[in-house]
Amino acid sequence: MEIKSGSVVAMAGGVGGAKLAHGLYAQANDRDLTVIVNTADDFELHGLHISPDLDTVLYTLAGVANPETGWGIAGDTFATMSALARLGGADWFRLGDQDFATHIRRTQRLREGATLGEVTAEFSRALGVLDTTAIVPMTDDPVATLVETDDGLLDFQSYFVRRQHADRVLSVRFSGIEAATLAPRAKQALTAASVIVLCPSNPIVSIGPILALSGTTDALSSANAPIVAVSPIIGGQALKGPADHMLASLGHHVSALGVATIYRHFLSGMVIDDADAHLARPIGRLGMSVLVTDTIMRSELDRRRLATEVLEFAGALRR
Repeated sequence: MEIKSGSVVAMAGGVGGAKLAHGLYAQANDRDLTVIVNTADDFELHGLHISPDLDTVLYTLAGVANPETGWGIAGDTFATMSALARLGGADWFRLGDQDFATHIRRTQRLREGATLGEVTAEFSRALGVLDTTAIVPMTDDPVATLVETDDGLLDFQSYFVRRQHADRVLSVRFSGIEAATLAPRAKQALTAASVIVLCPSNPIVSIGPILALSGTTDALSSANAPIVAVSPIIGGQALKGPADHMLASLGHHVSALGVATIYRHFLSGMVIDDADAHLARPIGRLGMSVLVTDTIMRSELDRRRLATEVLEFAGALRR
């Protein structure tokens, strides 16, 4: 897909990010959409390359995601997982049978020399994602999130899934980030964008790795587009995942204001929930506009509504 001027670009990771990306996808109309997805939580298990955030966004936009969990494939079975466990294989990271097919094929294509971006584009076409939408890995280079805890350094999936993100996070680092670069397609999309949206994803481990890549800061600084973020923190809590606990242990304010402060150097506008209306004024003092609305996406209708409000808000900033 050729990136056209006037396209919408979203940065996403996790279930919350995938939900808003889906809303933007549904409301894109005649505009191109590029979703730049975190890959720092990619890892290898059972000899397979697994890309959790990429797959969550892919399955969600393709309309096959499990509606109960937000990840995995709806109606999937777990016969392979059960058989692996009987043979002594690790079963702490649950993979459905159809999900296994994704990882098997991805691993095969990567070993054949394809890039992660090329494989993701192939999967998008195979699952019927509109050709006006590109799901783009943040980089084709290997990057791994490592979490420092009281029990030592953990790879992200061990912290997040195996230990159920119960550990106190002392620091977060992105192994390989110094040698990694923003994917060319992502850079091109940011340059041509009319609107850039940071989805309600964990600012530390979902959006953070994208921002830490060489080339992202320059691309955002030179982008001729309003940059709007939707807070993943509502009423001092994350709706899903450990973002609130991470923010607290790393010394950030656990609120929409804390998230806005992290993004303050490049943000044009911040979207916060009605529950946090009292934070609109202090966030505005950071030098950005604020939209207060219902940001909880309980249904597909909510995703579409929020996406429309975000795009209209960004459009007003541009004008």
